Amino acid sequence: MSEIKKTTTENKESAVAKGAATTVASDIYGGAKRNQGGPRTGGGANGGNRGPRRGDRRDDRPKDDMEQRILEIARVTRVMAGGKRMNFRACVAIGDKKGNVGVGLGKGADVTMAVNKAVNRARKTMVNVPMVKETIPHAITLKMGAAKLMFKPAQKGRGVIAGGVARVILELAGVKNVTSKALGSKNKINNARCTIEALRGLRRAEPKEEAAKEIKK
Repeated sequence: MSEIKKTTTENKESAVAKGAATTVASDIYGGAKRNQGGPRTGGGANGGNRGPRRGDRRDDRPKDDMEQRILEIARVTRVMAGGKRMNFRACVAIGDKKGNVGVGLGKGADVTMAVNKAVNRARKTMVNVPMVKETIPHAITLKMGAAKLMFKPAQKGRGVIAGGVARVILELAGVKNVTSKALGSKNKINNARCTIEALRGLRRAEPKEEAAKEIKK
């Protein structure tokens, strides 16, 4: 009988211990859930521990007035020891339509990288185009390699009479009235370089008073 009472007492004690452990575990789990569901406190635009939301951030950087146009995108291949390596080549023209224009050429593993390189190179080779009454000051003909271009001033309202890359570059430069003709190659990159060199070679118009003084001297 004493052994039976002893076993019964042990079973009751173990049951009480299990019940207490279950109660403690439930209290801990419930407290953790309440902490998760409770309001967050701390710095942040949304009242939580996180930082400000994307829409709340302000971009104070100055905006760039340059407009860019892609003149040509081509896929090029380079033969190496292990095989062929594919890259992309981009020719981009940028300008602010206020007399500043540039053309750049870039290569990269993807189109985005090639365009970014071309834009950076175009910024380094900007040309300031002299203009008189929204047209170029004088006629010019330039031959560069296989490309040959001719530019002539035009009256107001005539518009940009040009084709291909020359038209894009003249529009980005801000020239509103001009007549041009491509007399040589139709290669876009060669014509773009020839156009930039022709605009670089334009002479600025001198005021009439200064011209008269030089003639008297």
